[in-house]
Amino acid sequence: MKDVKDLSKFLRQSRENAGLTQMDVASRLNYSSAQFISNWERGLSSPPMKTLNVLAQMYKVGTDDLFKAILAISLHATETSLRRQYKAVVRKRG
Repeated sequence: MKDVKDLSKFLRQSRENAGLTQMDVASRLNYSSAQFISNWERGLSSPPMKTLNVLAQMYKVGTDDLFKAILAISLHATETSLRRQYKAVVRKRG
């Protein structure tokens, strides 16, 4: 899972497979609106680590699967950012 779209899709599909709405998830996590869940599913943000256990239970997926999905996208984002920074430094020297 190297793309934000992959994580977003995984989260949306897992929620839908569990028969839950975004508001169902938001309520269970004590969020006042479904916007947080929508943001995860649109790739604008990722679920906080403290929610992984509850999300995995609600979505009926393993906590390791959910963690690996979030880890993969986080590593990819970090790598992309570091590459940009590196290229900027190299260009300044060149």
